[in-house]
Amino acid sequence: MKTLLKISGYIDALNTLVGRAVTWLVLIVALISAGNAVMRKVFNLSSNAWLELQWYLFGAIFLLAAGYTFLRNEHVRVDVLSQKLSERTQVYIEIFGVIFFLLPAACLVLWLSIPFFWESYLTHELSSNTEGLIRWPAKLLIPAGFALLILAGLSHLLKCIGFLRGQCGNPMRVSSGKSDEEKLVEDILAQQQAGQGTDTVAGR
Repeated sequence: MKTLLKISGYIDALNTLVGRAVTWLVLIVALISAGNAVMRKVFNLSSNAWLELQWYLFGAIFLLAAGYTFLRNEHVRVDVLSQKLSERTQVYIEIFGVIFFLLPAACLVLWLSIPFFWESYLTHELSSNTEGLIRWPAKLLIPAGFALLILAGLSHLLKCIGFLRGQCGNPMRVSSGKSDEEKLVEDILAQQQAGQGTDTVAGR
């Protein structure tokens, strides 16, 4: 089990590296999007190549960061019922979900996407738009993203088993600190309290 958990650590390190690298794509996409808008509005110029590059990078953000998002436990969970159960029961449910839902679906998409990408690569498929880009890099993102997600699922599964055997912590509590939703609620409450304090001072 220790060896398997060590392998899980390597997988997590890979997804963390990819996830942190992908975060920089958000800035790049924002700059490209702003540049496209300025060129179109100010200079009346536009390029399908830059527009498609923007779409490709959006795809890279969502596909390549899927495994990292799963690692950080940031995927949306509908756990109204399971959150009331014990930790061990929640982990058993998690194992069932990974084995019977996540891995089969991700493996199917990976299997179907490889020939989809390979055919595009062999034929040097180009965009149908004027000045468009080659298509295979965008199609490569699909198997690459789902491969990372499968690895993240296997790593999560190993950690769930390790938790049940008492050899590691609960992997469902990987994310440290408060969730974005909790932080948003706190910010709203803080602003309301600040507003009430201002009204009180003004009333005096």
